[in-house]
Amino acid sequence: MFCSSANRIVAFVVMGCCLLVLGGCGGGSSSPKSQPAPSPLPLTGLTRLSSDTFANSSSQHATEVEPGAFSFGTNIVTAFQVARIFSGGGADIGFATSKDSGKTWTGGVLPGITVFDGGTFSAASDAVVAFDEAHNVWLISSLAIGTDTEVLTSRSSDGVHWDDPVVVAPTLNSDKNWITCDNSPISPYFGHCYTEWDDPSSSQGLIWMSTSKDGGQSWSAPLNTADMAGGIGGQPLVQPDGTVIAPILGATDMLSFSSKDGGASWSATLSISLVTDHLVNGGLRTSSLPVAAIDAAGKVYVAWQDCRFRINCASNDIVLSTSTDGTTWTVPSRVAIDDASSTADHFIPGLGIDPSTSGGTAHLGLTYYFYPQSSCSAANCALNAGFTSSDDGGNSWGAAQTLAGPMSVTWLPNTFAGLMVADYVSTAYAGGKAFSIFAVAQPNTGTTFDEAIYTNSTGFAHQLVKPRFTSASDLPVAGAHSDHPPRKFRNINPEMAPPDDE
Repeated sequence: MFCSSANRIVAFVVMGCCLLVLGGCGGGSSSPKSQPAPSPLPLTGLTRLSSDTFANSSSQHATEVEPGAFSFGTNIVTAFQVARIFSGGGADIGFATSKDSGKTWTGGVLPGITVFDGGTFSAASDAVVAFDEAHNVWLISSLAIGTDTEVLTSRSSDGVHWDDPVVVAPTLNSDKNWITCDNSPISPYFGHCYTEWDDPSSSQGLIWMSTSKDGGQSWSAPLNTADMAGGIGGQPLVQPDGTVIAPILGATDMLSFSSKDGGASWSATLSISLVTDHLVNGGLRTSSLPVAAIDAAGKVYVAWQDCRFRINCASNDIVLSTSTDGTTWTVPSRVAIDDASSTADHFIPGLGIDPSTSGGTAHLGLTYYFYPQSSCSAANCALNAGFTSSDDGGNSWGAAQTLAGPMSVTWLPNTFAGLMVADYVSTAYAGGKAFSIFAVAQPNTGTTFDEAIYTNSTGFAHQLVKPRFTSASDLPVAGAHSDHPPRKFRNINPEMAPPDDE
């Protein structure tokens, strides 16, 4: 896809040459500085979870991107795209499962989705994991891509052996699905599971929700929000009393909507905050999609990449807003990964919370990617994966750690929306430890890539160590605004390449 085309990955486009999320046009308010091309560091302390073993001609091998993950007890299940295809999705959805708090892993690919493993679709994307305690079943939601796109649910009793998928709704155009289940025994809707997606063929990217009461075997007729709102990347979460709260990215704001009746109806959307974001350099595919998590008491945390604390919107921080009721949200604060005057650019966050913790002692883990120098080009942008954690509900943060990198963006598969490491990554807790789950790329060998899904081998244990860093005194820059033209919805599916005349 070229610069004059509409290739916004999250069903929005921008006015003018460059897109909000990428497009290979660069971004930011300053010219890229002269830097050497990055050289990879050894992958110490990491465990590789999977490999691309497909050989189809439509894919860029060997690539794996965009992991979703969920943990329950000592179990962690992650799912991701395998063998990324330029025009959208991958050859299949891969999975990796640990039953012993991340010590050992078993993996494979999901059956019955694509033509490469017993299905009928040409590609699969947007893998998201949930566990339904009431029915003792693991669920992976995915987007099946062919002449149309459909939201599917794959089921497993053990997280290792998976059934052929169930169709959630027979819509012709779907994108950015997400799934969650009500695992609270005190909830009147214990055992309800909820799937969210949007319809990019509608002018506003219409939001849809569907509910299952039988462990994902069947799904209700899909419903819209009360205000028939549009959005992308919604991540519903369930409070202990059964209230469902779903943060989602709108055209200009981070939004939220909810259900208090087990998915029988959905509220109108309300604004959490205006989104102010920086166009990441290097032709990298990114966006301000939300990542959401919930603590044991039902407090919801939502994070996204945002540049409101940076002069001239020169780079992104990860910002965080919280709510106990889905209606009133805190003013977004900056995660104190580094000083607001640094040159670093932070993006694609994956937030996790230890499910046994809450409130002022909630343990948060945040995985993300970053450039040490935001002003760079595809030839020299140094892509790294990082992690930081909080022991006090996000009020302060420990020293950030670099998990992997630097990586050259030229080691990443290309898509019609730009070079891809992920649209999102994950952080999952098991045994009281945080596991970052993310894609790492190594140098290509000819036309063959070397990008796979990894996790930290032993998990990150929370300890009350110093120093701790806070951004409590940081204020947004006066007049801060995104460093690219305003976005608006676009009548295309972001996971399917638009026609040449788009």
